[in-house]
Amino acid sequence: MSPLSISWDSARALHFVLKIGNLRKSIEFFRDKLQMRVLRHEVFDQGCEAACNGPYSNKWSKTMIGYGAEDNHFVLELTYNYSVGQYKLGNDLQYIKISLRPDVFQKILSHGDMASALDKGSSTVTVNSPDGYKFLISKDDTIDRNDVTEVCLSSGDIKRSHDFWNGLLKMQSINQNRKEVDDELLLRYKQDQASLRLKKLVEPVDHKTAYGRIAFSCPSESLKSIQDLMEQNKQKVLTPFLSLDTPGKATVQVVILADPDGHEICFVGDEGFRELSKVDPKANELIEQSLAEDKSEEWFRKKGLSKAEA
Repeated sequence: MSPLSISWDSARALHFVLKIGNLRKSIEFFRDKLQMRVLRHEVFDQGCEAACNGPYSNKWSKTMIGYGAEDNHFVLELTYNYSVGQYKLGNDLQYIKISLRPDVFQKILSHGDMASALDKGSSTVTVNSPDGYKFLISKDDTIDRNDVTEVCLSSGDIKRSHDFWNGLLKMQSINQNRKEVDDELLLRYKQDQASLRLKKLVEPVDHKTAYGRIAFSCPSESLKSIQDLMEQNKQKVLTPFLSLDTPGKATVQVVILADPDGHEICFVGDEGFRELSKVDPKANELIEQSLAEDKSEEWFRKKGLSKAEA
């Protein structure tokens, strides 16, 4: 397949990967405080071939959490390495925006620390997750569903980011004026999908160990052509075309890229991913089981040790 025949019109934004150091605290934050739903939870005995959990070969888990099914919502992927208790934050992820209906926004404000974070007269709360990731929680009177609506990443050069994300990956630029094009870039594949904002930094983009990954799907037959397109344009391919298995679930094909600032990008075959990402009705039960069975903190304490800081 020629790179010109890549089915960009079928691309869709899926999720953003966050490394977390404490599974229980993260579930309490995203599920109990932000009112998200656990969509599926999977545990793996060894590291992922595509480094989904980072450069670690230990036991880890993946929890998909959000405001609705992955078929039509942008969600978060929480990766938890059982042996790592903390990651160093860089300046690569600036924030993740969540848009909520007024009733859900008010419910979230019932948590005291959330209410105290709200500026008088404002419709947006800024909060940090237990691992320090920044979230903008916004009340929106115009929507009929809650969702993660924007990921903001840092850029060292907006023109270079535009050439990559718009020029090569064909995301649509939705900037409103010239100043925004100079300072930041707002893109998306379709109007009803989450947006990607690239915001200029004066200092170099530094990912450190907490670096994340943004994921998109496209028809499986386009994946190798995306890889070819990157190689022809001398862009980074971190993981060439690869099939990934999830025990008892669908196999998916992926290609992992990096943009000029080192932000990781996963393109996954849509057909397999739609099968893999079906909401598991037992997801909440599975996460509670994992929390009950996780004795890693206790094991380290008995040895007089703390979990590693990555």
